[in-house]
Amino acid sequence: MSFGPLELFIVLLIVVVLFGAGRISGIGRELGSAISNFRMGLREGQDKTKEANNE
Repeated sequence: MSFGPLELFIVLLIVVVLFGAGRISGIGRELGSAISNFRMGLREGQDKTKEANNE
């Protein structure tokens, strides 16, 4: 079962009506920040692993 553009638009419209545009933008901002922090943590872990391997 695949979703077409019309179905995706309807789902998006329902989400906007339920949560409001302001709340959705806040959720997007928080999600972006979480992803950024996760990537930074991965890089730090890789750096520590490289340092441990070099010793």
